[in-house]
Amino acid sequence: MTSFFGSVFWLLVTLGVLVTFHEFGHYWVARRCGVKVLRFSVGFGRAVWKRIGRDGTEYQIAAIPLGGYVKMLDAREGDVDAALHDREFTGKPVWQRIAIVAAGPGFNLLFTVAALWLMFMLGRPDVAPVVTATAHSIAAEAGIRPGDRILSIDGRPVGTWSDSIDAVANAMLGRTPLPLTVRGDRGDRRRLVLPLDRLPAGQSIDQYLEKLGLQLAPPPPIAASVMPGQPAALAGMQGGDRIVSVNGQPAGDFKAFGKLVQVDAARSPLLAVAIERAGRPLELHVTAKWESLEGQPPKWVLGVNAPLPELATVRYGPIRALGASLGTTWRNTTQTFGMLGKMLSGRASTSNLSGVIGIAQAANAEAHMGLPWFLQFLALVSLSLAILNLLPIPVLDGGHLLYYLVELIKGSPVSEQVMIVGQYIGMALLFTLMGLALYNDIHRTLLS
Repeated sequence: MTSFFGSVFWLLVTLGVLVTFHEFGHYWVARRCGVKVLRFSVGFGRAVWKRIGRDGTEYQIAAIPLGGYVKMLDAREGDVDAALHDREFTGKPVWQRIAIVAAGPGFNLLFTVAALWLMFMLGRPDVAPVVTATAHSIAAEAGIRPGDRILSIDGRPVGTWSDSIDAVANAMLGRTPLPLTVRGDRGDRRRLVLPLDRLPAGQSIDQYLEKLGLQLAPPPPIAASVMPGQPAALAGMQGGDRIVSVNGQPAGDFKAFGKLVQVDAARSPLLAVAIERAGRPLELHVTAKWESLEGQPPKWVLGVNAPLPELATVRYGPIRALGASLGTTWRNTTQTFGMLGKMLSGRASTSNLSGVIGIAQAANAEAHMGLPWFLQFLALVSLSLAILNLLPIPVLDGGHLLYYLVELIKGSPVSEQVMIVGQYIGMALLFTLMGLALYNDIHRTLLS
């Protein structure tokens, strides 16, 4: 229930910020072009708060927070006082109307750059891309070994796990072979190719990732620290000891060590744990204890803490952060258009679309990871809103821009009949898209 309310709260924060910024773009440029703004609304439907500004504009927050609008003085909606003809929207030159309509997506784009710039300056905590591959997976067959560090993907250097998995996930949509360079745990550099063309068509990213089998490598079998008074400490284990085996069975990593303890202690709590200390082999006899720690379900406990993953914080100064922000915005823009093209051509599944439920869940998760991660999330959603609104679909900003471009070419406005038909078509397309995204969200939630 806490997760539900958290998701709702952070969804409202996300939409509130991004919708306000988008509508402020329309409002600000309209005012600069001399158009009278009647209402600035964040949300649709009945107003839950409103006030009249000194400029005569009605500012409101409405009950349905899934968007917003700027209502301008428009002769198509009724008679306009003769004294206000020069402040009416349709009477403005077409280039001004284009600027007003394009300003919403434009401000979303500016927000994306600004949020990423701030994120890069604050520093985004992450972990190093030290990976492994599940047995019999595509990554394993491509040559990924436990402890490999990814250095570059498709020729672009990567320094964090998030950047690596984002690049791989984007490449999966096209299902084309993906080259990458790795460095093994002994320092050897290798060039590999992930054969993503072997992935079946029409599946979601989550299904592709499962088939690929590329994962963060578990920590090595080293006792980072030993809890005083617990079985391992009583048997003489010390922080820094490398765990070699449990009852003669090798512990390849800390996760495998934990599984061996649970399985063998269920037979007999007395375990023979082989360790290596300063290059010397030792064998300790540790009696596991059955108990619950920090409210977790009870299990066999030795009191050994795993090493922390290698951190890789991305942080830049103001100038370099701006360059990284612009580069990331451009890369994400081309990837988003590429994804849309692949969906339209059938090369990528529409099951990858997310709606309001998916956005809410992601907002809650990213907010709990810290401000830099939430800023990155806001930037990506803002960019998606900009691109969505620029699509040439009537009722969206892109549809209006299409009408104005036609007007520029033919020298007269599009007829009212054409605009009405376009509006119905646009609403049908938009509701279809929203319905598909909502279906995907519900389907993913039920399967999780």
